[in-house]
Amino acid sequence: MTQQSDENYLTTAEVARRLKVKPETIYAYVSRGLLTSVRARGRRGSLFAIADVERLASRSVEHSGVVERIESALTLLEDDELYYRGHSVRDLAINSSVESVAHLLWTGELTARQPFPAPRESVQLARAAMNVLPGSARLTDKLRVAVAALGAADPLRFDLSPRSVTSVAEKLIGTLIAALPGPSVTSRTTLGARLWPKLSPHPPRPEVLEAAMILLADHGLAVSTVAARVAASARANLYAVVSAGLGALDGQYHGAAPTLAYEFLERAQQDPLAALSDRLRSGEPVPGFGHRIYQERDPRAEVLGELLGDHPITETVSVLAARLPSFPNSDLAVAAMMHAYDFRPDAGDALFALSRIIGWTAHALEEYAAPPLRYRAQGIYTGLPS
Repeated sequence: MTQQSDENYLTTAEVARRLKVKPETIYAYVSRGLLTSVRARGRRGSLFAIADVERLASRSVEHSGVVERIESALTLLEDDELYYRGHSVRDLAINSSVESVAHLLWTGELTARQPFPAPRESVQLARAAMNVLPGSARLTDKLRVAVAALGAADPLRFDLSPRSVTSVAEKLIGTLIAALPGPSVTSRTTLGARLWPKLSPHPPRPEVLEAAMILLADHGLAVSTVAARVAASARANLYAVVSAGLGALDGQYHGAAPTLAYEFLERAQQDPLAALSDRLRSGEPVPGFGHRIYQERDPRAEVLGELLGDHPITETVSVLAARLPSFPNSDLAVAAMMHAYDFRPDAGDALFALSRIIGWTAHALEEYAAPPLRYRAQGIYTGLPS
């Protein structure tokens, strides 16, 4: 319909600023019946009644109610390539440090960064929390309890300003790596150099771990990232956001994928065809092959494969790949790295978790800047009638 006066009406741009969303989102609200637009007399564009806009703004849970799309400026997956804020992850993994890439995701700036700190008191607390667990606990179990303990001990954890959040993330990642069982390396070195002796008895190749952490830092809206964003939307502090991500990561269909690929590759090293035959006979997917998003190749697997060079494990991967219609993914590449350097069997999941804390922090920062409580699925009651 056409309205008679611009008084008490807002333009699309004004509504977008009021609700802190993009103009495209306003159109989505109109299509879902959350807003009603009217034509502006004598000019192009639509107008919206201020009363309706304010009513929507006051219903923060419902205005962001059923989120169909999550806008993010962090990660792009396009044409079987991966980009962080417009930078090719292939290039970042080879030419940048983990610290620099973390700040690229957190702030949008790619610059040289100092090694992440690991305060002695924090490391001692994290180790104490880890040591409570039984000997059978996995590294990811240790990470979860350490994050909870560190959060409980931080009286300023509810400061959600960007500067505070990035500072907490730096110390959290540095502390978790330092607290893991195994030989310690000075915190003045890179994260890869500090993490290597925790996972492998071989002479250090920190550049391999650095590349792996960069490649795994973020991958768009994976299930653990959505869990982290939901927590951040409720204004949970960063420790709680990371805990939410770690909880989702613990599922057998997500964070356990590197371990499943590791176990399959262990069998395949002895007899690739027999291992592949047994897996195909079981009717289960072959671990470490194919991907829901990538169509012909996983760039993360290609980068890690190149770093492994001519190690014998790469021949096993080639034999398997030649007999399957799909391609090796990052899980298989991480598993190959683990076998190449005799990483402990639970190292893959821990590496994935530590790397993904970088991405969860970046997504949390985006959520902290958006309207709160944006996520509320519309439930459909299927129980007994009233």
